[in-house]
Amino acid sequence: MKPFVCYGLTLDMANTSEVIIALGFARAMGLQVVLVCSLGLLWTTACRAPGSTGVRRSPSTEHEMARTSSVSSGSYLRPDKAVLKRKLSHIEYYVTQENGTEPPYSHTYNKYKSEGIYVDIVSGEPLFSSKHKFDSGTGWPSFTQPLVKEHVVEHKDHSFGMARTEVRSRYGDSHLGHVFPDGPPPTGLRYCINGSALRFVPVDELNEQGYAAYKELFFGRARGTTK
Repeated sequence: MKPFVCYGLTLDMANTSEVIIALGFARAMGLQVVLVCSLGLLWTTACRAPGSTGVRRSPSTEHEMARTSSVSSGSYLRPDKAVLKRKLSHIEYYVTQENGTEPPYSHTYNKYKSEGIYVDIVSGEPLFSSKHKFDSGTGWPSFTQPLVKEHVVEHKDHSFGMARTEVRSRYGDSHLGHVFPDGPPPTGLRYCINGSALRFVPVDELNEQGYAAYKELFFGRARGTTK
């Protein structure tokens, strides 16, 4: 039998949000959770077999964001850090530039059902579509596949003693989240993405925001375009 790695956490049963967040995090990491209730406290032991995957909770040591100059490709621009600090909120900067993870169930995109596409909040490059979005029950926006595969780059992530696959945007180099092999058909993949790394563009604004080519996902061949 393979050994298990265990994490212990004591929670106040009266703090419902604390319990929900902790259990959501454990579920997203693919952990088996044992709950022990005593004297009004909930003590959790989350165990995982070596090699199992989970959601990253701190910056990666193998891919630090050290660039200071602007990087661009075509219309997709990555501003320098000084501009990003002014443009992004604290959590958006923490997630995309410092490889952070937003708390589960904290972002509106987790339950968002409107039709449209999700682009990198830093560069604007198209990343995911509402057509491939599903409710994973983990507390983070989840997708079965990228909208543009070339815009989502994978990196091996061995932080916290776990073997995971991190996903980043190609031109913005933003930390997006991780991809796991436990999603629904047809891909069997779950792209577990921080909502703070994304910007939603609704279908009726695709033309004016420069994403007209993607209207074909919702209406067939993009209206107003020619071959």
